[in-house]
Amino acid sequence: MRLWIAACLRCLPLDALRPHWPHEDLAFAVLDQERVAALTPAARQAGVRPGMRRAGAAAIAPEVELLARDAQAEAEALQGAALALLQYTPEVALADDCTVLLNVGASLMFFRGPRALGQRVAATLRALDLRVTLGMAPTAAGAWLLAHRPGRRAPRRTLTLPTLARRLDALPLALLPQAQARRDWLDDIGCRTLADLRALPRAGLQRRSAPELLQALDAAYGQAPELYRWIEPPPQFARRIELTDYVEHTDAVLAVARRLAEQLGGWLSARQLAVRRVVLSMEHERGRHARPPTEMELALAQPVWQAPQILNLLREKLARFTLEAPVIAVALLAPDTVEQPAASTTLFPEPGGTAADHARLLDLLVARLGRGQVRHACPVPDHRPEAANAWGDALAPAPRPGPLPALLDRPFWLLDPPLPLKLSGHRPQYGGQALRLMRGPERIESGWWDAALTVRDYFVAEDEAAARYWIYRERDAEHARWFLHGLYA
Repeated sequence: MRLWIAACLRCLPLDALRPHWPHEDLAFAVLDQERVAALTPAARQAGVRPGMRRAGAAAIAPEVELLARDAQAEAEALQGAALALLQYTPEVALADDCTVLLNVGASLMFFRGPRALGQRVAATLRALDLRVTLGMAPTAAGAWLLAHRPGRRAPRRTLTLPTLARRLDALPLALLPQAQARRDWLDDIGCRTLADLRALPRAGLQRRSAPELLQALDAAYGQAPELYRWIEPPPQFARRIELTDYVEHTDAVLAVARRLAEQLGGWLSARQLAVRRVVLSMEHERGRHARPPTEMELALAQPVWQAPQILNLLREKLARFTLEAPVIAVALLAPDTVEQPAASTTLFPEPGGTAADHARLLDLLVARLGRGQVRHACPVPDHRPEAANAWGDALAPAPRPGPLPALLDRPFWLLDPPLPLKLSGHRPQYGGQALRLMRGPERIESGWWDAALTVRDYFVAEDEAAARYWIYRERDAEHARWFLHGLYA
């Protein structure tokens, strides 16, 4: 099935300069060649209109802030949007200065159909703080026209060519960029819509207009092939966002990191890579009070490539992070990548969760508690219970243990230090109950290299509720004492 999505970034001049303008009651306008090119609702309410000159806008509404259009910032925002959308299809192209095209015909089944895919694309662009209007059609030019058509309630999604033809016929001719050069002549002959343009004699229209007009018309209706140059993701990921204001709170840094994480997710999907370590760099003031950037490293237990996982871990780390100075720019780097692991081929889900589920839980614990607080057990071939285990870094590869002794009857939990037990009629007592010896003794001696030589006789004991305990009696003491050393599960 052929299907295209056109994402029209309808407020790109505003989004590039003030990403959060819809959520703030700000009155400002963007000027292009000294004329108003875009403005906020508050500026429009103050009397500013598109196309107005700087002097007129300043005279009518002096409270409105006038900003110069930043073409470089718009290009960066558009490139970031295209990079983030690579997570849905590798065939992403830039149609113009504010529109991204996606060929999603091969992605529909994976993302559960056109409606669900369109919702995910819109959600990704909203996460980038971009206002978007989506068009969906069997042709790229048709999707572009539907995305740019006026009216908020106008239908913008169609899946078949006959329906697309009916929708396009009703569109105004002024919407077609290739018709602008002959707009006066077409208006004079009463050609107002695309249906009127299609009704004209083709030979005469071809003689009196540029070849691009008929080619664009045929491409929109699916009667001519369409060729686009797909976005090529860079070999390394290192994206940076310059902030318009000083940021002093980690919540604001997280909002910027969210945009970078979406771009990283698209880059990883396009390159078929997964990341094992990311670095969030927060740049501070330059000049006389310059200081080096603050870097926050995020190490992962298992390679990941999806933006929500990366963002969740960044959120946990930033929630416990304190900024030492205001931030003026945020960058995200992925210095350590590997190939994406193969998808699971099992028919049914594994009981207890997959290895990826365990790794995500481990990453979340490390981000929340700190790397030094999450450890994993490393068994040691030693006959002494206290020395039979060591603790290693949870994110580091576990060392391969030496040959371990045969399986022994040992409790899951050891007390450190062992708990002295009282005697009741020559029987050890715990929790107010006398313990009954079920198995033993098992003699365990310390090594000659230990500071203190001890000999212990271990027993498995039970109480009246059949709970089992691992207890021992000192062998070399004049008055042998009993201790509780372990608890069975």
